[in-house]
Amino acid sequence: MKYSFDGPLSGIIPPLVTPLKDNETLDVESLEHLIEHLITGGVHGLFILGTTGEEQSLSYRIRKQMIEETCRINKGRLPVLVCVTDTSIVESINLAHIAADCGASGVVSAPPYYFATGQPELAQFYEELVPQLPLPVFLYNMPSHVKVSFAPQTVHRIAQNPQVKGFKDSSANAVYFQSVMYTMKDRPDFAMLMGPEEITGESVLLGGHGGINGGANMFPELYVNMYNAAKSGNLKEVLRLQQYIMQISSTIYTVGQHGSSYLKGLKCALSLLGVIKDDFVASPFYKFNAPEREKIRLALEALPIENGKLML
Repeated sequence: MKYSFDGPLSGIIPPLVTPLKDNETLDVESLEHLIEHLITGGVHGLFILGTTGEEQSLSYRIRKQMIEETCRINKGRLPVLVCVTDTSIVESINLAHIAADCGASGVVSAPPYYFATGQPELAQFYEELVPQLPLPVFLYNMPSHVKVSFAPQTVHRIAQNPQVKGFKDSSANAVYFQSVMYTMKDRPDFAMLMGPEEITGESVLLGGHGGINGGANMFPELYVNMYNAAKSGNLKEVLRLQQYIMQISSTIYTVGQHGSSYLKGLKCALSLLGVIKDDFVASPFYKFNAPEREKIRLALEALPIENGKLML
């Protein structure tokens, strides 16, 4: 989709799960069903190969296929953002060119992981990377996974290049998010997008532009309605919808004992809802066994769901 980015990209842009049959087989039929489910639910864009999309566990062949199939299925209806995070600058550039060739609207990049960069090194890396990318760029703050957080002034320095169009924050630190947004106040076109769905409503009420929320894979209407309520300043409705969001967060995402619980719970719920066929999770992780799957089923039963939709 040709997206102008004249103003900040706004709304609910779900980070798609990557439906898999095994470690080397993309479930294209489930991907089609998922994308149609999201578009019908009113989302404002699609974000693929992020943390929820298991990018770092996927082969480059599967990543390429995920880009190609998503853009084909989308048919230009929504802007598509593609995560190109990698330890190799060359591989990030290669993925970005595949995304551009397929018709994606922008790319998203978290800092390279393994060796932790200092802030000057981080800024220098993006000053080298961004000019070599063929699409608009969104910075992705994910300190729990890459060990580095963008300092607000580093974001400002990198965004001196107008090709840098926004920022996704998954730190779950609302003070930090506000600090970056305040630092970027001289860029009214710069999108500030929240990762954790538990504080997306709050961030939009305070001037943020939307959310990249995993739960929207399951119930897109819930998160779209929450965004619309926050954007219009309807605090009563935000508070009402927040109760559903917290119920989902505190049940479906907390069944397992490890850091992978969110992803396993989300994929398991999507399979039980019939949105995707299988909840296969790429190695080194594995889908829930029967006892955990039953807990997810009970968590879904506790929600007011009819015909796979949350009744709001």
